[in-house]
Amino acid sequence: MSEIVFTPFTHEQMVAGVNAIAEAAAEWSPSLLVGIGRGGLTPAVFLSHRMGLPLVSIDYSTKIAQFGEELVAVLAQRTRDGDRLLFIEDINDSGKTIGELRAVLAAEGAVTARIRFAVLMDNSRSSQRVEYGYIDIDRSVQKDWFVFPWEAMAPRAALAEDAMEVPERIA
Repeated sequence: MSEIVFTPFTHEQMVAGVNAIAEAAAEWSPSLLVGIGRGGLTPAVFLSHRMGLPLVSIDYSTKIAQFGEELVAVLAQRTRDGDRLLFIEDINDSGKTIGELRAVLAAEGAVTARIRFAVLMDNSRSSQRVEYGYIDIDRSVQKDWFVFPWEAMAPRAALAEDAMEVPERIA
């Protein structure tokens, strides 16, 4: 296996991405933002301030019911009550997180027309499509591991471990 290439996604890129997403999503008029932990939380906070919208956070991946499954049921109910939910994630890479969230929201009876997803970086080879993305990548060509500003504090070994969770993304 070749060495992992770590490429910074800068604070300036993040701010530009948040602004682009805000402009693109404004016409749809979301009523609630949902930051997807961990990577979507920082851009979601920025987007909340930029759009002047309330924000909640969810972390389905932790498997802690109060932060995942139980909150998904509440969010699904909000769509049935008329809310438009914009979920925010840092990257749509494999599509696993977004796909799992869509599936559990559907299982809870969410109104899919009232749910959209926004990401700073969107992999065209992902199993999932998003409505709003800032930078498009093609994982069949772009093998770098992108390090977002909030990840820059992590030890290099932890970043490498994250990168290797799905080795074909970077190989």
